[in-house]
Amino acid sequence: MLLRGIERVLLGVGLTLCTVFLAMLAYREVGSRLALRSFKAAAAEAQVAPKPEPEPVVIDNLSAPDYGLWATKRIAGYKESLLRQFAPPVAILRIPKLHLEVAVFSGTDEWVLNRGVGLIDGTARVGDNGNIGIAGHRDGFFRGLKDVAVGDVVTLTAASATMNYAVDQIEIVTPQDVRVLGPRPTPSLTLVTCYPFYYTGDAPKRYIVHCARR
Repeated sequence: MLLRGIERVLLGVGLTLCTVFLAMLAYREVGSRLALRSFKAAAAEAQVAPKPEPEPVVIDNLSAPDYGLWATKRIAGYKESLLRQFAPPVAILRIPKLHLEVAVFSGTDEWVLNRGVGLIDGTARVGDNGNIGIAGHRDGFFRGLKDVAVGDVVTLTAASATMNYAVDQIEIVTPQDVRVLGPRPTPSLTLVTCYPFYYTGDAPKRYIVHCARR
């Protein structure tokens, strides 16, 4: 009788342990699936929609440059620049009197100034109320600045707005005279190129065209 009692106790303990073990397996499986679902849900919620790219300024419909006043070297540089990839321009500069229509890119390295004109680092951004500085080659896009006069209209078109300016001052300075890019009494645009326009070699002066917002 004693042995049979012990046998029953051991059998009960064994059944209990089996039940507990199976319950643990089931709990682990269910817990694993729930954790996986929770992770997937959290990952889906954490995904952030990509920010839209800034709206580029359209340059496809720009007029072809008039090479009539350009140096042969500058024409070759422009055509070579067309084979390179550029970030979208920040604006389009137009001077109706000169029949000038040119893309404005950020920076003033040689590739930029062969492809168009460049926004000078450290000056106001397009759309700001400060003094926006734009540089161009005297034997390329900015050759026509030699014929600009006080009162001439200049426009700067960004993706969101067009800003109108009028030439109010023209001066010739040394390359070290950086005051020309400083703040002015009104929102302004300053165009910079080398001078004299037909100088052979590195031109010693800078031709500055100041324009005030209208």
